[in-house]
Amino acid sequence: MFWCMTKAVLILPGTALIYIPFLIQWFSNSWPFDVIVGTGLHWALAVMLVVPALALAANTMKLFVHEGHGTPAPWDPPQRLVINGPYRYVRNPMLSAVILMILAEAVVLNSPFLLGWAIVFFFLNTLYFIFIEEPGLERRFGEDYLRYKAAVPRWLPMLRPYEPPEANCN
Repeated sequence: MFWCMTKAVLILPGTALIYIPFLIQWFSNSWPFDVIVGTGLHWALAVMLVVPALALAANTMKLFVHEGHGTPAPWDPPQRLVINGPYRYVRNPMLSAVILMILAEAVVLNSPFLLGWAIVFFFLNTLYFIFIEEPGLERRFGEDYLRYKAAVPRWLPMLRPYEPPEANCN
């Protein structure tokens, strides 16, 4: 399981957070280390974005492994529907964490191109969820997922946690 999770992290968030931002900065003639803005405000804002994002990402990955018996990767998905922890408030907390981390990169590197990447990443993932992931989850988990999907928003967290009607669906 460790290798599966490591591979999933290196390929999926690694691409969104390291490889693509590096290429964006490279091709925009903004070599990453040349444009770091050293003001305390930029760094403070980046830390305020990245610290909760890292905690959220770690929590969601832990839930996928321990409760879902899988990884965030489409090639090794959870075998059980995970609706605990942050998933009680929003359906895609893991991707929310990645978007927050991309925004932190944009702030600390003062890069409008990385801000654009965060927006593109959000829209691409929204399309992926609507047309690929959600139909797949409906097939795999049936009524349990349909109830969850109807009650919990895709992106904006609810103020009150989702209470599943049955204890055996998480």
